[in-house]
Amino acid sequence: MAIADTLINAFTTLLVTVDPPGLAPLFLGLTTGMNRSERSQVALRGSLIAFGILAAFALFGSSVLGILGISIGAFRIAGGLLLFWIAFEMVFERRQDRKEKTKDVAITLDQIHNIAVFPLALPLIAGPGAISATILLAGSLQSSFERAQLIGVIAINLLLLFATLLIAERLDRFLGVTGRAILTRLLGVILAALAAQFVVDGTKAALSLAGGAPH
Repeated sequence: MAIADTLINAFTTLLVTVDPPGLAPLFLGLTTGMNRSERSQVALRGSLIAFGILAAFALFGSSVLGILGISIGAFRIAGGLLLFWIAFEMVFERRQDRKEKTKDVAITLDQIHNIAVFPLALPLIAGPGAISATILLAGSLQSSFERAQLIGVIAINLLLLFATLLIAERLDRFLGVTGRAILTRLLGVILAALAAQFVVDGTKAALSLAGGAPH
């Protein structure tokens, strides 16, 4: 796969996994009672922290897998299955319920000034799906320059997310309940297809590795 195709795939996968339109109403719920300036600070801090987390996994995720003795093919299969489960939840509206529960717990247990870290940055933005997708994508990029491009793609995605959070109130009113449901299901189908491709690529890599092993 050409580097341009890989980066487009990376952008699409991360955008769907992070799901800015789905996070907008949750962000509003997390920041209830805050003014526009305070919401902007929370959105900025949460986006920056999430970027740091995903960039770290883009740089060092594959190395950690190597230390643990996990092949990238095996991780592609596992990560693809995890992303497929997230896609299933999106299509059948289960992911939003889970995120709502995460949001409610956080408001109870954490002070309002810490919500940018938990649950906004982790796990709502840089959740298991986004982290798995980042490691999978980084595994197909070998050079430092390609990894730097992936980090650039992560930055663009989180800039889009930050912009979405800044206009969350207007976006939520514009989409409405029906619009959010349609968009979430559409993104879920796209993510399911991307997840299936990860599983196919991982299976090919695993079979290739097995075929090359000495008997």
